[in-house]
Amino acid sequence: MIFLKPEGDSTGGYPDLGWYQLGGTLVVMEGIEKSFPGVHALKECRFELRSGEVHALVGENGAGKSTLMKILAGVYTKDAGRILYKGKEVEIANPRAAQELGISMIHQEFNLMPHLTVAQNIFIGREPRQGLRFILDEKAINEKTKYLLDMLHLDLDPRAKVSDLTVAKQQMVEIAKALSFNSEVLIMDEPTAALTEAEVKELFRIIRQLRDRGVGIVFISHRLGEVKQISDRITVMRDGRYINTVVTSDATIDHIISMMVGREIYESSRLNPEVRSQEVVLEVKNLRRGRIIKDVSFTLKKGEILGFAGLMGAGRTEVARAIFGADPIDAGEIYVRGRKVKIRSPKDAVKHGIGYLSEDRKRYGLVLDMDVETNIVLASLEKFRGFLGWVKRARARAEAQRRVIELKIKTPNLQQKVKYLSGGNQQKVVIGKWLTRNCDILIFDEPTRGIDVGAKSEIYRLLNDLAESGKSIIMISSELPEILRMSHRILVMCEGRITGELNAGEATEELIMKYATMHTK
Repeated sequence: MIFLKPEGDSTGGYPDLGWYQLGGTLVVMEGIEKSFPGVHALKECRFELRSGEVHALVGENGAGKSTLMKILAGVYTKDAGRILYKGKEVEIANPRAAQELGISMIHQEFNLMPHLTVAQNIFIGREPRQGLRFILDEKAINEKTKYLLDMLHLDLDPRAKVSDLTVAKQQMVEIAKALSFNSEVLIMDEPTAALTEAEVKELFRIIRQLRDRGVGIVFISHRLGEVKQISDRITVMRDGRYINTVVTSDATIDHIISMMVGREIYESSRLNPEVRSQEVVLEVKNLRRGRIIKDVSFTLKKGEILGFAGLMGAGRTEVARAIFGADPIDAGEIYVRGRKVKIRSPKDAVKHGIGYLSEDRKRYGLVLDMDVETNIVLASLEKFRGFLGWVKRARARAEAQRRVIELKIKTPNLQQKVKYLSGGNQQKVVIGKWLTRNCDILIFDEPTRGIDVGAKSEIYRLLNDLAESGKSIIMISSELPEILRMSHRILVMCEGRITGELNAGEATEELIMKYATMHTK
């Protein structure tokens, strides 16, 4: 465990582990129940965590993983069941109560204040003060933070503003903040979702360091390869229920998947990698934007899935946003079905039948506090307007219901707020929105980011079905197996340029990486 070194302490800041030994049971959750309006989220759930272990919690979106851990962290209160902490039954009424017990949670959405420094974020509300109580002791805050960061071998300046840090370093600040509470239980919800491979390695180094010092770590992730790499045990949840707990070394990924989904996973197999139609629906010529997009040209055919591959910062998302009119361009031409068009805004793009599903669906694709029905019809309201501009609710509801059935969106009803849906179902709502708008050209930016293996399977099936029906798709993905599995053609970008074009039959991960690292002057 990481404990802040008290004044005059010569023990290195590590207290006696006391009543329990490494590997002793820290947490037992039994019979946990939780319901939200219209949703029975947890049903007789259980979970156990030992000291000095990394315990992975896996399942599809909506399986109840985050909900169960938010109960342990005091974010939600349980409806039934009991929690034992160090052998004693406890009631965890709020996050502060959890922190006082030694339980901290790092959420997917960070809880940091960007305008404050690293040290100020870590000790906010607990700042050391000088003689006059209203004067903060900035020197003491920075020294305590430096001690904590040094123990984690983190190269961070306590005085650096959080807004100037990368996502990976912000996550390290969250870890340091959690451990500043002398946490013995650390819950990490999708900690690697926005990290590069090198940053994931650094995170795993810290996780192993904490595990070796006795901290019990709950690791929630959809990335099963990483789960196998970092965890000691794995608990699987499905549809709000506990399924099983297995020793990681004894479980194969296929076995984990079968427990997670409880059904056959759809495998994309395209017997004929050629696109049926040769009709070009979108042509981009010599697209330029500063140093980000450098002379990009390509075509998209009817019924084609065109994959865009490349490393982070290659310019893939920037090209998509430029085509959609979200960002201005310096030069270039765009043709839709052979006709040159001017796209100065997303409204222009939608008018020409282009829909864009952003990698950040919560920020750019959905209105989270609105219901499923409203989100589905939002981009097409003129289709449902009647006399004096009033929306024909019955017609809008019927269209939304049709999309829910067509896309198999799991929701208790059309009035459910989108923020309560799982990630996979939120993605389907965005797709439903653009299908309702009757867009024939769809740009999918990281379509399965933050989505579990079962929901990925459904998105893959949906993309294939859309292509088969004549929709044309640009798919940007950082997962090479996904690109290889789904694309008819693959364009590879590096430093704002297209450095390679591959047909599905010839593409390999090695060839894609060759073009993705082909730096040009």
